[in-house]
Amino acid sequence: MTKSEYASSGVDIDAGNRVVDLMKDAVRSTYTTSVLAGIGSFGGLFDASALKTFNQPVLVASTDGVGTKVKLAAAAGRYRGIGHDIVNHCINDILVQGARPLFFMDYFATSKLNPEQTAEVVAGIAKACKEAGMALLGGETAEMPGVYQPNEFDVAGTIVGVVERDEILPRQNLKAGDVLIGLKSSGPHTNGFSLIRKVFVNASLESVVPELGCSLADALLASHRSYYSVLYPLLPNIKALAHITGGGFSENIPRVLSENVNGNIHLGSWEIPPLWNLIQQKGNISTDEMYRVFNMGIGMIAIVDKSQAADFQKSISEPTFVIGELVDGERKVILN
Repeated sequence: MTKSEYASSGVDIDAGNRVVDLMKDAVRSTYTTSVLAGIGSFGGLFDASALKTFNQPVLVASTDGVGTKVKLAAAAGRYRGIGHDIVNHCINDILVQGARPLFFMDYFATSKLNPEQTAEVVAGIAKACKEAGMALLGGETAEMPGVYQPNEFDVAGTIVGVVERDEILPRQNLKAGDVLIGLKSSGPHTNGFSLIRKVFVNASLESVVPELGCSLADALLASHRSYYSVLYPLLPNIKALAHITGGGFSENIPRVLSENVNGNIHLGSWEIPPLWNLIQQKGNISTDEMYRVFNMGIGMIAIVDKSQAADFQKSISEPTFVIGELVDGERKVILN
């Protein structure tokens, strides 16, 4: 068989078809009765008639990536977790506005397609979508030699969810005295990895680090957790949610505050996981910068009325921490 000119330029259509064959069962496992067309169609079709049950349905959409965490995943040869990362990150981003996820679209690009590697990423995406009751409606797999370096890849995704208009977060009744309750992160999640890679540039990813009790790869590539199943049933009792992603505490908390309050964070009100101490020491990073870049072991913050804080914590079957409160101010974060 004569090799095609397109293949000789670095793009292998047969490899793309192989990717589809490998991932189609995982993708179809996420389909609900609302999916009218998915794999093979020019566009995914989603039956929106269920929105008729809403009084004023508002669609909430978000697009994101997982940053340079993909470089560590490629170096370690671990791909499935990246799929969980992109989905759960996006779920959390629309959860903070009170939305329930409907469907997800993924984008995977690389220098040269490795069908098994690509299918592994998509399998992780599909599993995370299924866990959230969300359809993986479609996506794109792109082979772009010359744009990406050999053996490198990127992944991004778009999520669409829905919320009743009068239930959109944050609510307008935030006030001084409201309590900030932190939920644990599962690791660095998907932010700060350019700095993390700089700190561990000469470290062996598979070496066990005594302070961590696991390998560096295990600690750094732990999947970004979703807070949907824990927090969605409790949204009526929540005034605001802050997803602690890129920008850490300093940049993300103000995004949900009203103009007349500050977020007062009590350092020491939760136990900082040893990974963050290791990063700070090895990188000689200031405490202020650590809280501006990383989640420091807290991946999501719920703001609730002080009178409901104790009951709110009891309703969650995992450890949570009162990490601060709102005080009179001007939409800033205070670390003390």
